[in-house]
Amino acid sequence: MADNLVIVESPGKVKSIGKFLGKGYKVEASIGHIRDLPKSQIGVDIENNFEPKYITIRGKGDVISKLKKEAKAAKKIYLATDPDREGEAISWHLAHILNIDEGEKCRVTFNEITQNAVKNALKQPREIDTNLVDAQQARRVLDRIVGYKISPLLWKKVKKGLSAGRVQSVATKMICDREKEIEEFTPEEYWTIVSNLEKPKTSPAFEAKFYGTKKEKIELTNGEQVNAILEEIAQSKYIVQKVKEQEKKRAAAAPFITSTLQQEASRKLGFTTKRTMMVAQQLYEGVEIKGRGSVGLITYMRTDSTRISEEAQNEARNYINAKYGKEYIPEVPKIYKNKSASQDAHEAIRPSYIDLTPDDIKDSLSSEQYKVYKLIWSRFIASQMSSAVYDTVNADISVGEYLFKANGSKIKFPGFMVLYIEGKDDESDDETNTLPQLFEGDELILKGNLPKQHFTQPPPRYTEATLVKSLEERGIGRPSTYAPTISTILSRGYVIKDKKCLVPTELGKIVNEIMVKHFKDIVNAEFTAQMEDKLDAVAEGEKAWKDVLEEFYTPFKTVLSEAEESIGNVELPVEVSDIQCEKCGRFMVVKQGRFGKFLACPGFPECRNTKAIVEEAGVLCPKCQGKVLIKKTRKGRKYIGCERNPECTFMSWDMPSNEICPVCGAFMLQKTSGKKVTLYCSNENCSSNADSAIKNEVVSDKEPTTKKKAATKKSSAAKKKTAAKKEASTKKKSADKKETTVKKKTAVKKAAEEEKEIEVKKEAAAKKKSTAKKKASTSKKA
Repeated sequence: MADNLVIVESPGKVKSIGKFLGKGYKVEASIGHIRDLPKSQIGVDIENNFEPKYITIRGKGDVISKLKKEAKAAKKIYLATDPDREGEAISWHLAHILNIDEGEKCRVTFNEITQNAVKNALKQPREIDTNLVDAQQARRVLDRIVGYKISPLLWKKVKKGLSAGRVQSVATKMICDREKEIEEFTPEEYWTIVSNLEKPKTSPAFEAKFYGTKKEKIELTNGEQVNAILEEIAQSKYIVQKVKEQEKKRAAAAPFITSTLQQEASRKLGFTTKRTMMVAQQLYEGVEIKGRGSVGLITYMRTDSTRISEEAQNEARNYINAKYGKEYIPEVPKIYKNKSASQDAHEAIRPSYIDLTPDDIKDSLSSEQYKVYKLIWSRFIASQMSSAVYDTVNADISVGEYLFKANGSKIKFPGFMVLYIEGKDDESDDETNTLPQLFEGDELILKGNLPKQHFTQPPPRYTEATLVKSLEERGIGRPSTYAPTISTILSRGYVIKDKKCLVPTELGKIVNEIMVKHFKDIVNAEFTAQMEDKLDAVAEGEKAWKDVLEEFYTPFKTVLSEAEESIGNVELPVEVSDIQCEKCGRFMVVKQGRFGKFLACPGFPECRNTKAIVEEAGVLCPKCQGKVLIKKTRKGRKYIGCERNPECTFMSWDMPSNEICPVCGAFMLQKTSGKKVTLYCSNENCSSNADSAIKNEVVSDKEPTTKKKAATKKSSAAKKKTAAKKEASTKKKSADKKETTVKKKTAVKKAAEEEKEIEVKKEAAAKKKSTAKKKASTSKKA
């Protein structure tokens, strides 16, 4: 029996930590929380100074019995739950159940699961930090009061199953407010003029944009104004008036914190916040690596600090020097500043072992583990590399009384960009405009002017990435709350996903309207941010946690009682479809479920008929000529499939295009990768299918040149001619196919009739035999 017992939260860590400690230690897992507030009631004695009523979580009896048994046999117990407030609270609950004295030094924390980190932590155990525990208790009790007091009110006035919470209500309001901005947005017209210029005896041409006069900038607001300017400069020369050349540096992004990891995984990998954190948890707890056993690959993934250890920094610099050379190492090691609201309790998210590169251990990781690990590893190494250096050129070009501006840049030294470039939320074009060498007084040749009409666009809807970014900027929530908040508002039906965008539902808008009208403080971003500051003050020992609750509850109680009296019953709008229920004849209505919208009979509960909402793709199945439908998986991902499924197995993740295959006449599918769209035939037996070497690639967002247009026309004519021949051939094949099908059907029918006739004969013979046996038996008895 081991003398030392180490208790961690997750079973995933048991193996990783156990191999570092040896035979004298036994590592066990609490499997998360073991005590919590009861689900069946509020679980807080408000009248008795907000005393929480903790109970053992159902199903944890066996875990607790095992821990008690191991604790009784051990001489020393170490509580090694996660190094955050929630982990501190779990240790506090474990100490209570295992009868560990409050003053005993039993708490150990480590930011990464490596041999040095774990062993060093066990050499320096400390007492449980009651300030951190109290901050977590305050958050838990506060959220319980808000949820269990407002939610029943929403059930009563709107419908059952709804909920309200401090952070989720603010997030819902932000999404609703953005939608309102979009709905109320009035587009405004504006114009641009782009001149395509060329310096004599040089290539290629470059672009210059209209700025205004030589004295001031002019906003182009209509076509008449643009035409007047173009007429005015028609005979003018394009003379370079001023050239400014300078060197600019671009610094690498800081290593990941929780929010930036979630944002970047959303941008680059298309992962939800929930999925990102799930994979990061696996990498932190340990993954089986060939030849090394279970290895914790990254540091703790719930952090708001960009700080990194000196040891990790030196390892990164040594790696960069060996891999890329001295010029890629900055003279002074890079240190990134934390935001003012940062708790700085842990390091940034980084790889635990620099030498374990993503490609070296790819075979030991799942696809999503590899993607997230590569993101974390690359970002950290890049954060310690030299800045990229650009040569930039800004030219002012005089055209009569007007001024055009041309900007260009080229990379002089790539620096960190050889490894990693941070993603962006907007879709701005990162391509650089390369300029020829220009001097003041140079006369340029005009190749053409392109006037273009534009309209201002409304603010974009939030994605998971931009919502997390906005919540963090406003100080709402903490690293551990972002993913659960988004999951909750999606699961409650307050928000749905349209592609990557978060869109409020009618239910979400109604609940938000009630919250804004009757619970202003709860949905107020500033109030929520101030509450986070108060919880931070509790964690620092500067404020008593029950005082924070008292300050909140006194005004909240008054607001709650007023809301109960003033809120009337709310009727949710019903969307009636044109589809009749085949069971009772009523017109079915659209309902919102966990996995999206569906049709339901309004005669519930007498009639419980439901149907999926069918969206047709507008094309026919290449296998059986049935309708192709656009469907969704349970996770919301779109795909297309035949209406005759499961008899017909046609299915594809790629959406149909308007193009027809020139080879077989089936519709073409489009596979999108960034701005690149690849078209391929939906018929898997066709030579132009994706598996074939014949592919039709289209690069979007590019204006074709005159030559390309001419080539396109020529190609189009050739294609039409080929298509006509193919069509004739296809019709002949189709007729032959129909004739073959008729013959096959006749043969099948004949075979079925013959089979039926044989069965009838067999039954008759069996019946005759049975009758004969009965007669023989009767005569024998006689």
